Amino acid sequence: MATVSVRYIVDDVDAAIAFYTELFDFRVAMHPAPSFAMLDRGDLRLLLSAVSSQGGGGQIMPDGTKPEPGGWNRISLQVSDLASIVETLRRKRVHFRNDIVHGVGGDQILVDDPSGNCIELFEPKG
Repeated sequence: MATVSVRYIVDDVDAAIAFYTELFDFRVAMHPAPSFAMLDRGDLRLLLSAVSSQGGGGQIMPDGTKPEPGGWNRISLQVSDLASIVETLRRKRVHFRNDIVHGVGGDQILVDDPSGNCIELFEPKG
């Protein structure tokens, strides 16, 4: 069972499911409605919600404000061989926000999911 849950607002739940399962080894734990899915990867549970007036995590606020995807908060996925993964993702035309950054604790790059939510791929120094 996942121990950490993060919710991302997405434009298209099915597109997000395909992106995370095909590219980042998530598995579908639940997909009970077109506007919601729950994915797992190790101890991370990713809750995907589309904007909806039917309730749930993508529910429109009482003042009419609609949740929207994007921003800079992100999940960080630890990987090995970051350069190879980046090469594979570039061939699949995945959008990157930057190039690989070499930091003191390791290397990282920022990837956008189909709705513009940020994912950090991180390879620790070794």
